[in-house]
Amino acid sequence: MALCAAPAAHAEENKFSLLWQDTKDHMSNIWDKGDHAIYLSGVAHHGRSTYTREKLNELNEHAWGLGYGKTLRNESGNDESLYAFVLKDSHRHPQWMAGYAHEWVFPVAKTGLEVGIGGTAMLISRQDYLHSVPFPVPLPLASIGTQKGKIMFAYVPRLGSNKNNGDVLLIFGRIEM
Repeated sequence: MALCAAPAAHAEENKFSLLWQDTKDHMSNIWDKGDHAIYLSGVAHHGRSTYTREKLNELNEHAWGLGYGKTLRNESGNDESLYAFVLKDSHRHPQWMAGYAHEWVFPVAKTGLEVGIGGTAMLISRQDYLHSVPFPVPLPLASIGTQKGKIMFAYVPRLGSNKNNGDVLLIFGRIEM
């Protein structure tokens, strides 16, 4: 029995090792071949029906921030990005983020404009969650602009049925160089 289990365990270990190596190679490709990108943020719009008027008066909606990353237009014509970003959160504290984003890109007729839709998976560090210990967050992502300059939107959904938690639209820009 043990002789039969050993090759199966080794095969599972090899699958994980191959997946991990493929992921590292893919990320390295984005970083090595991608265009430099600067990220600028400025708006964190809190859903008016989600928060009380008193809470909205306390919250910061001027989410000024700056980031850097690399974006690669892949062979399918879609954007893949690696980035790091810091901005002023809703409570005026630094919010640190680093992650990967994938957007399916759709040209708008022959205008030079394009729209994108996709998602991001990132690590976030905030003072008000887990005492600034980074935690993973997947978010939907959308954009409009040109290949080199876009206005981007990330949506933080409402977390539970309690008032004053979630339902935030982060609006930022990405400029490729």
